[in-house]
Parts: sequence; C-alpha cells; structure tokens
Amino acid sequence: MAKKRSGGTPAVAALTAAGVEFRTHAYAHDPAHPSYGEEAAQALGVSPDRVFKTLVAEVDGELTVAVVPVAGSLDLKALAAAVGGKRGAMADPALAERATGYVRGGISPLGQRKRLRTVLDASAVAHATICVSAGRRGLELELPPTTLASLTSATLAPIARPN
Repeated sequence: MAKKRSGGTPAVAALTAAGVEFRTHAYAHDPAHPSYGEEAAQALGVSPDRVFKTLVAEVDGELTVAVVPVAGSLDLKALAAAVGGKRGAMADPALAERATGYVRGGISPLGQRKRLRTVLDASAVAHATICVSAGRRGLELELPPTTLASLTSATLAPIARPN
C-alpha cells in the first residue's frame, strides 16, 4: 500500500506525520444518499464489512468514539462495557462535531480536535485493511486495522451488531 498525502484533512496529516502506510480514496458524495457509510462502500466497490463508520457516543457522560462496520450498528451496552462504563447513549451531533472538529458523515477516528477514548470493533482485525472517513464526506482512508488501533490507542472489543 503506497503512502498518499492528498486530502488535506487533519486525519491525513496525522497519518502522514506518523509515517505509516495508508491510501486515500475520493468519491463524489451525494447529499441525498441515506447512509454515508453505505455510500462510501458502494462508491469504492468495497464490502460494507470492510468500511467502518465513526460514531460518537457518551458513556457515563464521557464522549467516546466507536468505530464499527457500516454493515452493522453500534451496541451501546457493549460499548459501555468495553470501557468499563454502565450506560451508553449516542452523543448530540453538534457536541460530536465540536469535540472532533469534523462534520457528521465525515467524522474520522484520526486527527480529532480533542482526543477521545476510542473503541474499534473487534471484527476489524479479520481484514488486512479497512476504510474509515478521512475527515470529510467523499474521502476515505484505507489502512490496516492494527495501525488505526495503535494511532488512536483504541480498545478492540465486539461492539457491533448486525443490522
């Protein structure tokens, strides 16, 4: 996998600064598409179990990032358990945008304004590479899940459930 420096987002800058291998994939974002993640999978021709969405939740009042396959959904109880918490709920979208510095549909687990505790669904390690948002709609990063976990200090846990 060749290192690519295009994209100009904080996520791309973070990967470039870390000196790790990654690729960027750009596609024309359709604002009318009902699912950002499914749109990315279709546009890139990648299986939805290899494209991961970045969700921001609150666990016991603390913002927490969950990275799960677009083919599934977040299990809030499992997320809370993964970080030693009791109760999880989806974060207010405006709060998530302020904390991460990204807009909804373009939130990346990398290069966030405020580094948040991160949990990566354990299914990610079944793939040589996964795709996550590069920090804007229509731009994805492809990288090994172990690299993502390392750079975000993510906990690996089964936090996704099938749709």
